[in-house]
Formats: sequence, structure tokens, C-alpha cells
Amino acid sequence: MANRISDQEHNEGPTPEQVRRGRRTAFLLFALGFGPMIVATIMFYTGWLNPAGHTNNGVLLQPVAPVSTLNLETASGTPLAERFGPEKIDPDWLMIVAAGQCGSQCEELLYLARQVNIALGKNANRVSRAAALGSVPSDLQARWSSEYSSMERLVPAAGARPDWPAGINPEAEPRILLVDPFGNVMMHYGSEHTGKDMLEDLKHLLKLSQIG
Repeated sequence: MANRISDQEHNEGPTPEQVRRGRRTAFLLFALGFGPMIVATIMFYTGWLNPAGHTNNGVLLQPVAPVSTLNLETASGTPLAERFGPEKIDPDWLMIVAAGQCGSQCEELLYLARQVNIALGKNANRVSRAAALGSVPSDLQARWSSEYSSMERLVPAAGARPDWPAGINPEAEPRILLVDPFGNVMMHYGSEHTGKDMLEDLKHLLKLSQIG
């Protein structure tokens, strides 16, 4: 008798009501975590519910490009795309300075990205910086650790070349690419933009989004 009771208790699984409750809880957690980010993206692209009538200063990519298509990885060989996605906790926004040979225009964008990041103040830790550079002059390489120590260096994935979105050609013109916490390259900037332009866009996006 005791064995039959034990077997019955062992075989009992969650009730249908418990399954439904678990699904509702999972959906609620997802909505609380990523709902604001989804709404922020929609609002930014469409201006929906945006009383300030904000228009972006950067160049929007339509459609957005998954960061995985860039074929970039960290110096340790980790694909850049692995740090994004709905399963990640508090993923960052990311500014990528992309250039072939990093000359004066490229370094201006490195400086711009750094200053904009600092100017975000309490929200600075919600945005990371990286650089995908074909070559770096020796004088900049010597100054890198003191001036750009917080800017991660990215390299092409083994056996691949960077595949940049349409309209972006860093070999000809250095750009700053903005990647959202979902891992989408959504906007880019160049020498025609000012720090104020970028800062205004980022402040607006971070205000709309509660995470990332």
C-alpha cells in the first residue's frame, strides 16, 4: 500500500492550472523586461506617442541589420552576436566605430563616441563602445591604452570579412554604428554629425527604454 502511494506521488506532475499559471508568469516577466525596449524601438521609428515630435539625427537603417551579419568577434574569438538577445540580462547598447585605415577622420569618431558616452552621465554604463579598424597608425596605437582603454577592439571572424549593411563602407568613409540591445544595427553616424546629434538620439532612446 505504501509503495502504491509513493509511486502515485512520484508520477504526479503539475496540474493544468499550474502550467497555465507558469506560462502567465513567464510571459509577465518577459513583458516587464523586454516590453519597454520593444515599445521604445517602435516609438523611435514611428514617432508614435511622441509628444516632443522627436526625429532622429542619425541615419536609420531600414530594415535593421542583425549584428551577426557583420562577422565580427572579440579579440578572444567570441562572436559579437553572442552578447545580445532576449535571454541576456541587461544587454547594453553598443557604439561601433568602423574604419579601414584609421586616419584623422576615424580618430575624430573615436573621440566623438568617447565624449558622447561620458556625456550620458548616469546612463553611461548602459552604452558600450567598440572599434572595428582595419589598421591603426603607430602613434594612435601607442596612445590607445591611455585614451581609449574602455573601447573594445573587434576583429573579423576567422576566415570571414566584415559584411557591412547597405550604405555603409568603412573603407571609404569611417562610421559609428549604433546597435540596439536586441543585436540590431539600427543607425549610423559620420563626420557630418555632431556630438550633440548622437547624444540627443541616445538620450531619447534610453529614456524610452527601461533596460539596455
